[in-house]
Amino acid sequence: MPTTRNCQGVARRDCLRLGLGLLGGAGLIDLLRLRGQAGEAASAPSTKRPTSCILIWMDGGPSHFETFDPKPEAPAEIRGELGTVATRIPGIYFSEHLPKLAALSDKLAVIRSVQHNQGNHGAGNHYMMTGAPPRIPVGCGAFVSFHPSMGSVAAFERGAPGGLPAYFSIPSMSRSGGPNFLGAKYAPFVVGGDPNDKGFRVRDVALPEGLADDRFQGRRDLRGLVDRFVRMTDEAAADPAVALDEYYRQGYNLVTSPAAQRAFDLNQEPDNTRDAYGRQGFGQRLLLARRLVEAGVPFITIYDGGWDHHSEIFPAMRKRLPVFEGGIAALIEDLDQRGLLETTMVIALGEFGRTPKISTLSDRNTPGRDHWANAMSILFAGCGTPGGQVVGATDKNGYAACERILGPENFVSTVYRKLGIDPDKIYYTPQGRPAHLVSDPKPIAELMG
Repeated sequence: MPTTRNCQGVARRDCLRLGLGLLGGAGLIDLLRLRGQAGEAASAPSTKRPTSCILIWMDGGPSHFETFDPKPEAPAEIRGELGTVATRIPGIYFSEHLPKLAALSDKLAVIRSVQHNQGNHGAGNHYMMTGAPPRIPVGCGAFVSFHPSMGSVAAFERGAPGGLPAYFSIPSMSRSGGPNFLGAKYAPFVVGGDPNDKGFRVRDVALPEGLADDRFQGRRDLRGLVDRFVRMTDEAAADPAVALDEYYRQGYNLVTSPAAQRAFDLNQEPDNTRDAYGRQGFGQRLLLARRLVEAGVPFITIYDGGWDHHSEIFPAMRKRLPVFEGGIAALIEDLDQRGLLETTMVIALGEFGRTPKISTLSDRNTPGRDHWANAMSILFAGCGTPGGQVVGATDKNGYAACERILGPENFVSTVYRKLGIDPDKIYYTPQGRPAHLVSDPKPIAELMG
């Protein structure tokens, strides 16, 4: 699952004890099979405007002090080692290692006042990914799903054209990024691997190595011969192979679809575009997300682990922030130049912020910051979001939100509104239990345009 562990590691047994095992990311053939097995009428193709969301999940909880809410006037034990850089917003500063995003601040909005009460990874992840707090306490490393994630809801409500999955998670799935009662057919299609690798291939989409197209066609023809055997026709006892034929037909169509191949073929991008995103995994995943948006996919999560800086926070940030901001700045500029930023959200956040006071525990190599759910920063751009603004504020030492205090529900409702989904909708579980999509459906007005 995640490529980087947090401070508590990954404890799947926590979920199993609670009976809350998360429906994991699925392969394409698995998704097609599950859709057929569900026996439910798929959501009708959406007529809403084709908006999309690229959610960059900074797993571990990024420090607001070292990113979008520095406190240069705070005491040394709070402000940290990094300096600041002026943005285009009067009086607003970012970390010194975010100059490209500071220069693009007229296209960005930063939310500084979202807070909640879930100070561990499992619970914080769930709250920010779903807009629903966990119903019972969960462990820090737990993979839990008490409610459908934003991506799964987008897949359920919106769908995607051309047979593509409507929800992608790259290169792995967040611990609460699943569908819960919506069913596994709305789990994300996980694209693992490093798109920067020369031999990068997407499972279930590209032909396997050593299997030429003529051999692939031959195997399909052989399957056709087998299919001439007499099949059961009684609808009450339908032959499952009939349904299986449809799964393979759809899978075959996708594998041989020029449109699908184009979406995943980064080699079609000019070298200067790939260079602008950064020739490393994070940047090339953002470029792949842009191509999926162009193909009509409504929700893509870029899972970016390793933001759990209990120690060594300052050297880690000096190394990481230039890569992080370079890819996001390139994505925003690229979407803007292509006329896609007006219909595409670009969001970057994690499960919470970090403690104001720098931790210097004796068992740590260098200072760091611990979990802190009273304050966090969220980067938000595109899809009609007015840029050049900061929503809310934290106090002078960054302990807590003190102006325009907001919750995860408001953030998630904003995403749904921009995707054309009513956050006040009530879903019903397979057992008939009503479930509000979001308990507080008020979006963040400043972001709605």
